[in-house]
Amino acid sequence: MITPDLLLRTLFSLDGDNRIVGTREPDPSAGPKFSLIRGKGDHAWAVRSDVPQRLAEELGDLAREEPPIADFRDAPVNAARYMSLIDGRVDSGPAFEFPDEIATVSGTVMIEDADQLDYHFEGWTNDEIPYRTPIVALIKDGHAVSVCFCARRTDVTAEAGVETAVEYRGRGFATQVTAAWALAIRTSGRVPLYSTSWDNHASLTVARRLGLLTYASTWSIL
Repeated sequence: MITPDLLLRTLFSLDGDNRIVGTREPDPSAGPKFSLIRGKGDHAWAVRSDVPQRLAEELGDLAREEPPIADFRDAPVNAARYMSLIDGRVDSGPAFEFPDEIATVSGTVMIEDADQLDYHFEGWTNDEIPYRTPIVALIKDGHAVSVCFCARRTDVTAEAGVETAVEYRGRGFATQVTAAWALAIRTSGRVPLYSTSWDNHASLTVARRLGLLTYASTWSIL
């Protein structure tokens, strides 16, 4: 069963005090100052390690008061109080799980070398390929035009990252590579996850086309 705590530990590396020490990426960032993930039955949260202990305890006390979420788009009950304690920009969005049955996709390829992506996608290096694997791409005109990869992962789960070249967007390619990636993750024995922001309409469209199921909502102060 996918839980808010499982997603929290997929997105972030936590220390022994359950404080965020960075994102789970090849080149990690510091992560949000505060992250709250709410589901219908339970919720999980963490505070970044550089937030003073007194503030971390206050944030934790408020998080414990959060009731079960009724509507995934609702802000936390204590949203204003969190923001009165720490400054920052709020980022929020739905977290999805894949349905039991995912249609098999043909025509995709596995990427094993960063050179296979450099025509449309900048910044990929061979050092990150092992961490991002499986990397599934759709080839058009001799080049990868849409790619789905492990944005963050653990031994148990993997979070999808998706990119499509600008001139090839709107054709359903992101949906195809994401489905193929999810199947590859399941074959590896891990659980595929997908989350996005409420204002990322292209990503929400992919989730809808794949029939993904909302199980939680993320709310973070960056």
